[in-house]
Amino acid sequence: MIGIALENPLTDDLALLFSRHTADMHADTPPESIHMMDRGALNAPGIWFFVMREEGRPLAMGAFKRIDETHAEIKSMHVLAEARGRGLSRRMRVHLIQAPRVDGFSTLPLETQLQPPFLAARALYANAGFVECPPFEGYTDDPNSVFMTKPLA
Repeated sequence: MIGIALENPLTDDLALLFSRHTADMHADTPPESIHMMDRGALNAPGIWFFVMREEGRPLAMGAFKRIDETHAEIKSMHVLAEARGRGLSRRMRVHLIQAPRVDGFSTLPLETQLQPPFLAARALYANAGFVECPPFEGYTDDPNSVFMTKPLA
């Protein structure tokens, strides 16, 4: 059985997810273009952090962050490499779209990377109706970033 639930990002058994996510971000992205939030930053008011587990084992994570009354941003979505190919990214994406909608947000932007390893992520979001947009809250033009958004209403 696979489930997705709100959790504390500082939970001990999430270390592998965070180390893999961090390694993936640093593998192809110049340091000045890395906009990920670490575990401590994700453990803050206004951030909803979710973990996907199978039989208690964490397989994936994703979060959204409140920007203002109507906007929430997707943050830190990652599926362990050995769990990929099972539709888990799509399942987490669906959850990260539905949860902010239920909480009353009407717009859901995100920032991802331009490098080839992020092509699948960009396609995942585009297939859900996300479209490219200009930089939003707190971001500036970055040649390595792709900004996308989706209306939730």
